[in-house]
Amino acid sequence: MQAARMRLCAWGFPRWYLVFAVMLCWIDGASRLGAREPKQAPRSVKRRDIGPAPADELRARFATLSKLIQQYRTNPQSRKRWETIAPQTFRRESLILAADRDPADVVLRRTGALLAHLKSMRGAPDLSPEQAQLKQLKAAGKSIPAEDRPRRNRLFEQVLALRRKIAFSNPLLNFASILFIKRHRLPGGTLRGDHMCDQFFGFHAVPGGGLFVLENAFGPRPTARNILADSVCKNGRFKGKKLLPGGFLSPELSFDARTIFFAYTEGKPTRYQWTENSTFHIFKAKADGSGLMQMTDGATNDFDPCVLPGGRIAFISERRGGYGRCHPRPVPLFTLHAMNADGSRIVRLSHHEGNEWHPSVDHNGMILYTRWDYVDRGNIQAHHPWLTTPDGRNARAVQGNFGKSKSARPTMEMDLRAIPGSRKYIATAAAHHSQAFGSLVLLDPRIPDDDAMAPLRRLTPEVPFPEAECSAGAAQAYATAWPLSEYFTLCVYDADASARQGSKNNYGIYLVDAFGNKELIYRDPAISCLGPIPLRPRAKPPVLSEVTGPKVAPGTSRQQTAPVGVVNVYNSLKPFPKGTTIKALRIIQVLPKSTPLINKPRIGYGNEKGARVVLGTVPVEADGSASFHLPVRKLVYFQVLDQDNLAVQSMRSATYVQPGQRLLCRGCHERHHRAPPQPKQLPAALRREPSTIRSEMDGADPFSFPRLVQPVLERHCVACHQKEPKAMDLRRGNWQANPNRQYTSYVNLRQFAFFYGVTQGQYDPWTIPRTTPGQFGARASKLYKILKKGHYKVKLPPGELHRITLWLDCNSDFFGSYENTEAQAKGKIVRPTLE
Repeated sequence: MQAARMRLCAWGFPRWYLVFAVMLCWIDGASRLGAREPKQAPRSVKRRDIGPAPADELRARFATLSKLIQQYRTNPQSRKRWETIAPQTFRRESLILAADRDPADVVLRRTGALLAHLKSMRGAPDLSPEQAQLKQLKAAGKSIPAEDRPRRNRLFEQVLALRRKIAFSNPLLNFASILFIKRHRLPGGTLRGDHMCDQFFGFHAVPGGGLFVLENAFGPRPTARNILADSVCKNGRFKGKKLLPGGFLSPELSFDARTIFFAYTEGKPTRYQWTENSTFHIFKAKADGSGLMQMTDGATNDFDPCVLPGGRIAFISERRGGYGRCHPRPVPLFTLHAMNADGSRIVRLSHHEGNEWHPSVDHNGMILYTRWDYVDRGNIQAHHPWLTTPDGRNARAVQGNFGKSKSARPTMEMDLRAIPGSRKYIATAAAHHSQAFGSLVLLDPRIPDDDAMAPLRRLTPEVPFPEAECSAGAAQAYATAWPLSEYFTLCVYDADASARQGSKNNYGIYLVDAFGNKELIYRDPAISCLGPIPLRPRAKPPVLSEVTGPKVAPGTSRQQTAPVGVVNVYNSLKPFPKGTTIKALRIIQVLPKSTPLINKPRIGYGNEKGARVVLGTVPVEADGSASFHLPVRKLVYFQVLDQDNLAVQSMRSATYVQPGQRLLCRGCHERHHRAPPQPKQLPAALRREPSTIRSEMDGADPFSFPRLVQPVLERHCVACHQKEPKAMDLRRGNWQANPNRQYTSYVNLRQFAFFYGVTQGQYDPWTIPRTTPGQFGARASKLYKILKKGHYKVKLPPGELHRITLWLDCNSDFFGSYENTEAQAKGKIVRPTLE
């Protein structure tokens, strides 16, 4: 009877709540709650007095389609590509098909699909006259021979004129104004920011542009008004000044459409010198441009403001500190932060040691953003969607975190936004080594991830994925999509855009649909547009409660922790080796890089790898459950250990907890789209107090080959190896002469160790991202097999052998901190300065 009562367990949860939480935990946030943006019946759109598309726009559309058709008909590789991507495309009409003879055939087919869809929409006007006209044009298309180019060209222009009338009759266009910025796209080459990180450095901004509203957007003469033309800042360092000339970035609109947020930089050309004059800062103003206020300042880039349902502002900032690991130049880390609407109480939401970009809010009130997951994997492997709560809890990947290959899916998915009336997201498929431009895709998080394209559909299939399917600097056509539905989106587009030095790169604002049609709304021939947003109120997602506690003051000795529970470590995506019994979890902290340049220092054998700290271990119960106290605000990953203290499985990602949080997960790399079996009783570990992490031996925290491994070699190996001329030298050697300050023993053990980042002896920027249980670390190394069998007469005591296996399980690293490697090589303890 007592077991059935609603009593509290050691964690303070009712049992029924824990079982229910298990069913929900680690399932994708968008499908977890099933919440959707409330559907609002669009108001009927009256027939508009629209202006014709410019002549150069007609020529550009004709040239683009002609080129695609010609390639399809004459190039077998091009034809094969279209056939291959057809199942991945959202609507078949957007493809080039075998029956397409010329651009007139294509636009007739696509306009028909658009018209049929609009007629099915609630609030659409009577389109009978347009339907009759289209019917006549289709008849002409059948009767005019393909060889009669003049008549076919006139037919093409007639269809485009009709299509424009039909497209602007869309009932979703029930707004008259569009907020956007004007901004010069950075020229090609990393020296001017042609990189996913460098593009957001203020000193790379090309002066010019501003914050604009396009009025009468769908009328015959749209007018772009610079709403800050007469505005002066009311506070801060810019008080009494206009924001000129400088550069603008990332516009955002409040849910009630009364307040605009954006980033601005003076753009002082002090390249790779971070000052308050050379970095982006966040500002806000009223929708008419008045009330201009500065929200952030300092020698760090702050950008990508995102209004949260509770009123706070999420944004991306370099305030976390640290640098990227793969750059030959200083590239600070961008991570997720939040602040009050007046710029006060800035807190860090993410403790990741890789970059993050472009937060937005999904229909559940969660923050949706792009995160670079870079734990023991190649540098271009995962830049894909993540979700977290508005206070930074339960950060988890949505999709794309374990790709099969570089070309299996987009290299990056950026500018993610939830689609109204849908559970899908829209994103820009962009390149790692370029800027946030590319092809548009739809993402359905409800579809199980196959590490390729299963959850994705191409919205603009004519543009390949840059860097995944073509060169990184090519295919830079689309960006900053603002979805109106699954079928229609505002975005910017330039058919000829690329990262080539001197290329035109003149992005205009377009209405793009899923059928392959696009209509120019506005273009400034002198400068690109970016970030179009309908200037109207929109539905506010639910406000999620914030439970994170106060920030620990710097220098305090009290270590805050949060309880973490694992229901069953055997609930794994890949099966464990037969007969494996898991006894413990090892908890390893991944440190942010505190030094700016690639491999300065080189942490171990692997290229661009991160330093780590072994925090210790916690027990796993017989039923596979575990519970423990985890230090807050530390990026960690877990390894499951067998009865011999060997790692069987290891995360290739990382997580963290916030103050006041309780984290519960189902298992070890479990299937996210499959509910686990309901436990017959509460897991054993959740019926007791959470464990305290048990520290490892000296040399694990901070990690140190000189302290952890070299003493074992000197106690048991060096003497015998010195006697045998052909034996491997396992002494420290003249490490001062080694460019990486590594011991001779460490260099010689490379071939017997295990580490990520090498294929056939060479560094591979695309390592296999999933760990196969039992096939990594000590278990996969030659050294452990030799020592376990017994090397001549040497039989290491268990404690000494554990030092070796711990080293092998931790990527066989040499250093555990980025600082003062000279002291570390001497065997001294050097604590990391950035955690």
